[in-house]
Amino acid sequence: MHTWKRLILFPAKASSRFSLFAKINLLIVVLFIPILIMYTYSNSVTYDVVSNELQISNTKQLTFLSSQIDSRINQMMDFSLILSRDPNVRAFNGLNMWDDRYDQMQTRYVIQEKMTLQSGVTDIWPTRYAVYSQQNQDVIANYNRSSGYDEEYLKKNMSGQWTYGDQGTAPQDGLQSFYWFFTDSLAQPGTLTGSNLVIEASFSYENIQNMLDTYKAGGQGDPFFYHKGDAPILNRSADKQLSQELIRYLDTHASEDTTQDVVELGGKKYLVSSVKSTYLDWHLVDVIPLYQILQPISLSRNLFYACMILLLVVGISASILLYRNVQYPIKKLIKGLRRVEQGDYSVRLHSNKQNEFSFLFHRFNDMSHQIQDLIENVFHEKIRAREATLKQLQAQINPHFLYNCLGYIINMAQMKDEQAVVSMAHNLSAYYRYTTRMERETSSLQEEIKLLINYLDIQKLRNGRIEYHIDIPEDMLQQSVPRLMLQPMVENSVIHGVAKSYSSGEIRITGESEDGIGKIYIDDDGPGVSADQYEALNMKMKEPLQEEMGCGLWNTNQRIMHLFGTQSYLRFCPSPLGGFRTEIVWEIPKEDRDPERGNRN
Repeated sequence: MHTWKRLILFPAKASSRFSLFAKINLLIVVLFIPILIMYTYSNSVTYDVVSNELQISNTKQLTFLSSQIDSRINQMMDFSLILSRDPNVRAFNGLNMWDDRYDQMQTRYVIQEKMTLQSGVTDIWPTRYAVYSQQNQDVIANYNRSSGYDEEYLKKNMSGQWTYGDQGTAPQDGLQSFYWFFTDSLAQPGTLTGSNLVIEASFSYENIQNMLDTYKAGGQGDPFFYHKGDAPILNRSADKQLSQELIRYLDTHASEDTTQDVVELGGKKYLVSSVKSTYLDWHLVDVIPLYQILQPISLSRNLFYACMILLLVVGISASILLYRNVQYPIKKLIKGLRRVEQGDYSVRLHSNKQNEFSFLFHRFNDMSHQIQDLIENVFHEKIRAREATLKQLQAQINPHFLYNCLGYIINMAQMKDEQAVVSMAHNLSAYYRYTTRMERETSSLQEEIKLLINYLDIQKLRNGRIEYHIDIPEDMLQQSVPRLMLQPMVENSVIHGVAKSYSSGEIRITGESEDGIGKIYIDDDGPGVSADQYEALNMKMKEPLQEEMGCGLWNTNQRIMHLFGTQSYLRFCPSPLGGFRTEIVWEIPKEDRDPERGNRN
């Protein structure tokens, strides 16, 4: 049993710690947290870097496009200045002194040819020019005009700046052309003196669209030309719904020369960049869908998170499987060991799976079964040994004084004392009838008292000085006690007390019970013994039986201890009668503590 306790102590310690299931899950979470933090930080840095680079790149590209438009506009303005100083143009604005109509036509042809050549330099930026002679009330243009010279038209548009539209009727789609009027007059700008030469330079909104289409083809944006209050100029493949939403946003936000904002529309983020044109007072706006450009990063991030969640699920699933297939069987085995430690050897473990733990469970069941069989065998052997010991002790007690009684009967028969013979034979018969009934280990205290009366009557026949008194409470008479528990004590008082003194002869037997403890006192008025002898005699009751010791008292003490427990005992001390006292103390069994038990029986 000590070996078993040492083996079971180890698993008991495991209950005070975290379970393996909780440890594994905690370890998984601890491993995942730094990975998630590092990846989130890395992804955030990557996202910011890419976003910043995208903004810088977009600003540079948009600035470059705006500079291209301004460069072409500047070329038109330079050409207008050069054209105004051309001799043929000045001749066209001079006095009508030509005598030859051919020269006039030749001059007009040369001027028109120069404007046409300048307009056809590039297909992406077609231009229109017109030369107005205020003095001659005439106009030369490289495009078809619906009307001729119009003085009021010139006065309305002589602002010195580029204007959108010629103040005429706007087209059906709201888009117009850009115009610039130049005169080399020394008068106040915007005024006509009556002899001015006016150069008109213009280009269609389609030029802007061409530039926007070329820009869009090389990037991922959706550019357009914007001026608050005018219809925007969109590229030809623009998302009109998105452009309208952005225009509403731009109308409510003041635009600076160069701006860049991240705008969220419809739950999606867009990078809106704008650059102001130097000559036109319009803004070149580009819209880049950040959610599409940064989608690979977001997709990679989401894929990583999905993988981490999947790994977490797999890890937890693995821990659950580990718990079900490893920790749970271990806990089951520990519970079984604890029950064995508590003395329950009937515990059996069962498993529906065929694995290593099923093998351990089978071995545990075999071990528990063998221990149970061993303990039951030891218990039965112990019971049989106790029964054999009791019967041996009883057999040792029974024939103790037979020979003296038979001798007394012989003597009385020889003396022709029939009454003494009958009385002795009657008591001796009752005495041995009781002592030879071996089928029961115990009897009632009342039966033991009857045996004492038979015994004391026998001794009184042999020794006339003997007188005895028995005082046992009625509630004790039905209690179960070992057979022949009192007889050896009374016999000891007769032989070693009364028989050794001619002046003594009283034997008193009394009893009491209190708090579940029964006590019987056997007193005599014999010579008694010294205090040291009392102490030595009490010590011998606790020691193994020795050859020089009498077996009667020792056997009785052992029987009491066997039946009632180690708290039951014999004790020897001086008697109030002046002789020897024997105290018999035992723990009354619970079933004998009911005071009405005797009445029911």
